Amino acid sequence: MPGYSSTYIPEPIDPHLRRWMAFIDGENFTLRTQDVAKSKGLLLKENDYYAKDTFFWIPGVHGTFAITKSLNDNLRLQEYAIRSYYYVSVCGDQDTIDNIKANIWKCGFSPNVFKKSNRADKAKGVDIALTIDMLSHAYMNNYDVAVLYSGDGDYAPVVREVKRLGKAVFVCAFENSGLSKDLRLVSDEFLDIGLLFDDIMKRHMAI
Repeated sequence: MPGYSSTYIPEPIDPHLRRWMAFIDGENFTLRTQDVAKSKGLLLKENDYYAKDTFFWIPGVHGTFAITKSLNDNLRLQEYAIRSYYYVSVCGDQDTIDNIKANIWKCGFSPNVFKKSNRADKAKGVDIALTIDMLSHAYMNNYDVAVLYSGDGDYAPVVREVKRLGKAVFVCAFENSGLSKDLRLVSDEFLDIGLLFDDIMKRHMAI
C-alpha cells in the first residue's frame, strides 16, 4: 500500500463497530507471561519486545491491533484502537528508562514509564495513571470499550465506575496465572491470553 507505515491505521470496514482503547498494566502482563512460560519450560530471550520483570509484548503485533478478534470473533470492535496505553515501572538509570520507553513506543503504544527504586517494588504511579486514563477517556466519551490487560483485582473498582459511565470493559489476562475472580466477574467480557500463548511464544522465539 503506497505510503504505508507502522503508524498507518486503516478506516474500519463496518462503521458500526465499537471504538476502543487499550490499557496495559505492563508489569502484571509481563510477570504473568513469565510465569506461564516457566510453567511450560520455555525461556524468554530479552530483546526489543521483552525486558525481564518489566516489559513484554507480542512480537510482530502492533499495539493498536485488536487481538481480541483472535480470541472471540463475536466481539464487535474496530480493527484498530483509537489509542493503546502501556504502563510500566522501571528500575535503572535514565538510559535504561529511555530505552524501555522507546521499545514500548515502537510496539505501537503510548508509553507511560515510571521510575522505581528497586526491582521488588511496583511504582504506584502505574495503577494511578492507568485508572485516571481509563476514567477520563470514558468521561470524555473517547471510547465505547476499554480493553484492560491485567488480572489484578485492584482494578475492579475502576471497571465498575467505567461501566457506570455507560462503557463496556473487556479484561485480557491469563486465566491460570494470577487472575482475580472479582476482576473477571465485573468485566463485560473476559479474554484468556493463554489461548494465544503458543502463538505468542512461537513469534517471540522467532525474533
